[in-house]
Amino acid sequence: MNFITINEQITRIMTTTLIIGLLIPLLGTMLGSAFVFFMKGEMSVRLQKTLLGFASGVMVAASVWSLLIPSMEMAADGGRWSVLPAAVGFLLGMGFLLMIDELTPHLHIGTDKPEGMRSHLSKTAMLALAVTIHNLPEGMAVGVVFAGADSGVTNISLASAVAVSLGIAIQNVPEGAIISMPMRAAGNSRWKSFLLGSLSGAVEPVGAVAVLLLASLLMPVLPYMLAFAAGAMFYVVVEELIPEASNGQHSNLSTIGFAIGFVLMMVLDVVMG
Repeated sequence: MNFITINEQITRIMTTTLIIGLLIPLLGTMLGSAFVFFMKGEMSVRLQKTLLGFASGVMVAASVWSLLIPSMEMAADGGRWSVLPAAVGFLLGMGFLLMIDELTPHLHIGTDKPEGMRSHLSKTAMLALAVTIHNLPEGMAVGVVFAGADSGVTNISLASAVAVSLGIAIQNVPEGAIISMPMRAAGNSRWKSFLLGSLSGAVEPVGAVAVLLLASLLMPVLPYMLAFAAGAMFYVVVEELIPEASNGQHSNLSTIGFAIGFVLMMVLDVVMG
């Protein structure tokens, strides 16, 4: 009886940890979006550059330490071909985000030229869609690492999965601010700017839960899925975050932000893993 009770307690703790892990990234976006209540006017260019660099560093470190390396470790029995699932999955992830980027009408911060398919959406809606595209691979990454931790067939621990979730939440804070502040500057109310900024992060727990629900089917291809999430996140960094952070003056601040974000995520993964 005690044995059953202990098992139930362990299951309850793991379930609670899983729920918290899935919601933490969304809370990060909401916290960043809440900056609109405390800041007046537009976000300074210096701060925006620094935060974009920081977000890039976190995403690159999470992709390498928490996704690509575990992907290759899972396929270690393949000898020199153990890198194949990581390579294929990475390219598929890049290709998938490229397709989403081409099909979804969106508008990047600091530009007036929409990308993707032509539409009659408002500027506010297209700004929100741009950030939503960023958040999709992050949600998938959280779902994949939790699926790997739950499977017991990978070197991914539950603590490491939580570290990924926490790291993404940290980089979501500036991302939430970067989307809500321009919306406020464009004339939207503080509450509308906050809600739209927060909703842009709602796709993360949805994507994570979708991956977890399909975990039993995806388990044979989990190494590919880990790398797929990494490729999708790299696409966002290389295609959007770094160009936005490096364009114009103060690009050195984005480089410093990248270094801090990368090291922070690396430390989180190693310490908590």
